[in-house]
Formats: sequence, structure tokens, C-alpha cells
Amino acid sequence: MGKTFLKISRNMSITAAGMLFIALCSSSVSAEAAESWWEKGSGILRSLEESSTDTNISVEEIGAGLKDALRVSSENVVKQLGREDGFNKDPDIHIPLPQQLDTVKSLLAKVGMSGMLDDLELKLNRAAEQAAPKAKNLFWKAIKEMSFDDAKKIYGGPEDAATQYFRGKMSSSLSAEMQPVVKNSLAEVGAVRAYDNAMTQYRSIPFVPEVKADITDYVLEKGVDGIFHYMAIEEAAIRRNPAKRTTDLLKLLFGAK
Repeated sequence: MGKTFLKISRNMSITAAGMLFIALCSSSVSAEAAESWWEKGSGILRSLEESSTDTNISVEEIGAGLKDALRVSSENVVKQLGREDGFNKDPDIHIPLPQQLDTVKSLLAKVGMSGMLDDLELKLNRAAEQAAPKAKNLFWKAIKEMSFDDAKKIYGGPEDAATQYFRGKMSSSLSAEMQPVVKNSLAEVGAVRAYDNAMTQYRSIPFVPEVKADITDYVLEKGVDGIFHYMAIEEAAIRRNPAKRTTDLLKLLFGAK
């Protein structure tokens, strides 16, 4: 398949077309503005696609601004969540103990051993923090494969349109890629040992009900949810906030200063 092309005026060079694009997108965004820079970009894409002239400019050059923004956003997210306490001290995505372990913690508290479960909870978050950077390459792969039609739908969609695109495109691959990382991370940070120790103490208490929790699947699910939670926030920000235009290409296309 060859590249898809948009038509612009015969006498207008690619550079001139780019300057037109910049001029139309370069005004500052304020709370009172009728359109965000994202909405302006969407309108310009539609108008360029509908024009009927002779010189060709590839739509990849127009859609590249969106892809650059999403690369920046995904990198920001995995960097934020992949550092120490990226999950643990964030109230929005902190990973609590699995609900199945509430009974275990309650009964161990009665014998002065609830600290074992506090330690386990910390280690669950540490495992998610260690696994989060694995998502970066998968986001970038999904961005690379994004078509111009995908980009148009994202431009014209709701504030989390790109996040929805990523969820549909990479949820299964992200889970598959991160599953062994989470499993290894749980072992490395001592969560598996902490879980086994807590359950051994719990089972030593007479007449307690049987309790089981799959901490690998649990941390994987919560970790992926945390990544997409912040991806949606980053996406909303780059739609509205000129300060989020942090690469040369974004500054060129959208007039950030």
C-alpha cells in the first residue's frame, strides 16, 4: 500500500502549507477559547482532506503531531508509575490487598500480626511499579501502527478517544507482556514470600475459613488499570494545554512557545 495523500494548491510548497497549518493553530488556548488546539487541528485535517488541488503532501506529516503527542504522554505515564511509590503513594491507583484477604488481615490483627499484610500490600505496589515500564514499547508500537483514519477518529472523539483506542488495540498484548514481568517482580520484591508467610500464620489459627488469592493476576489487572487511568488524564491534558506540546514537532504543528 502506498502513502495516502492530501491535495493542496499547485503553487503552495509543502513548507508553505506547513506555515498555513501553523498559523491556523498557533493562537493561545484559554478557558474562554471556543476551540482547543486539538479541535483546531481536527478541523484543519478535515479541510485539507476535502481540498481539491494538485500538489501532494502526505497525511503522515499531518498525523505525526498527534502521534508525537501520544508518544510523549505514554512515556510520561510509564515514567511516573515506574518509579518508587508511583503506585504505592498515589491514592488514585494505589493497589489495596485483594478483598479475599480482608478476613486474613482481620484475624491476624487479633494476634498482633496484621503488619504481615501491610508488608504484603506494599510489595504488591512495588511489583506494579517495577512492571509498569514494560508498557512503553507496547504503546509506541500501537502508535506506530495507527492509521490516518484512526488519527482522525481520535482527533474528533471524546477526551479519552486515544485511551480507548489503546485499550482496544493493546489490552490483551499488554496483559500478556506484563504477566511474566509482574510474576517475576512479585518474587523479586518479596511479595510471594510475604503472602506465603501471612497465609501460613493465618492457617495456624483454628477453624478459619479457607482463603485463596491469585496475587499475580490481581496486580496485573490493577497495574494495567493504573496505566490507562493516567493515559486518559495525559490525553485530556494534551488536548487542552499548550504546555504539553513538549517536542519540536508539536511546537511546529501547534505553535507552542
